[in-house]
Amino acid sequence: MRFTKLIWCLMFLVRLGFLTEAILDPVDFLALQAIRKSLDDLPGSNFFQSWDFTSDPCGFAGVYCDGDKVTTLNLGDPRAGSPGLSGRINPAIGKLSSLIELSIVPGRIMGALPATISQLKDLRFLAISRNFISGEIPASIGEARRLRTLDLSYNQLTGTISPSIGSLPELSSLILCHNHLTGSIPPFLSQTLTRIDLKRNSLTGSVSPASLPPSLQYLSLAWNQLTGPVDRVLLRLNQLNYLDLSLNRFTGTIPGRIFAFPITNLQLQRNFFYGLIQPANQVTISTVDLSYNRFSGSISPLLSSVENLYLNSNRFTGEVPASFVERLLAASIQTLYLQHNFLTGIQISPAAEIPVSSSLCLQYNCMVPPLQTPCPLKAGPQKTRPSTQCNEWRG
Repeated sequence: MRFTKLIWCLMFLVRLGFLTEAILDPVDFLALQAIRKSLDDLPGSNFFQSWDFTSDPCGFAGVYCDGDKVTTLNLGDPRAGSPGLSGRINPAIGKLSSLIELSIVPGRIMGALPATISQLKDLRFLAISRNFISGEIPASIGEARRLRTLDLSYNQLTGTISPSIGSLPELSSLILCHNHLTGSIPPFLSQTLTRIDLKRNSLTGSVSPASLPPSLQYLSLAWNQLTGPVDRVLLRLNQLNYLDLSLNRFTGTIPGRIFAFPITNLQLQRNFFYGLIQPANQVTISTVDLSYNRFSGSISPLLSSVENLYLNSNRFTGEVPASFVERLLAASIQTLYLQHNFLTGIQISPAAEIPVSSSLCLQYNCMVPPLQTPCPLKAGPQKTRPSTQCNEWRG
């Protein structure tokens, strides 16, 4: 009621010419005032120095207007290393009815994300990362139907990812990594979605093949507690250029055809995958990380085209294909980590010289390494796997 009276008072004063500088819509003017009262500069920041409400708010730092309406609100000094802001996000943010972009720089913003953000029907970009936002992501945020980018990474968010977020028709980038989110991954309906980053949460359940659109180019689900097979999921994602499924509890096999895609980074480490990794076609991948899994079977020679290959800590068997040795000695492979598997041999001369730019680690397999090469500390001191383990695995 008080807010409404203030709006009418401001409109009356504007008409009489007493506030000739306040060209902004009175609703937006009062919303900015409320937002300012809820936030402060951290020591070393002077972002709010220009926020003098006796002048036109459209000239404030981080405020951009179209006519008499605020369309963009970038709160905080965006320069790297700037201290940021403290306080809470005032629910009055929902009064900025023409807002298209809202961002807050890293700082010490606390409290919940206001549900009133759902009132911003034109909002396309929402980024509030590296703060201390807590509580659940309001399910009503799905009412902001034009939202394209949602970045709430590196906060203290809890609860589930609402299906309403997955139903956003224009969503192109979803970044919720480094939070405390639980529950399953909802299906995403947007056919323009290119980036999903959900790593380092506590998500559980399996990933449905139909839950992720083929438009995805970047997918990171690492450091969660996800389970089930992913073969049918990956077969749909033929536009990926980054894939990280590490540190989960996925099972099943990885379809060889995914290596025919131009993936630049592939990480599937520390999972519970079982089965053969067998690419069907020549690959053009710079880095493949399948370490710390339960992959088994022989290593396909097609993987020798990868520059940095991490297959360590799995259950691969058989001999290392000769194509790996050829490319390693030609310095075409920079990193080849095969330690902690059940490999039985590699055709390389003990007198061979590994190029300075390349790294090879073979220890703790079912063979005596034909040559000694530097290995990472995590590989441990043992050079060969005990024969009892090798015999048990063969059996």
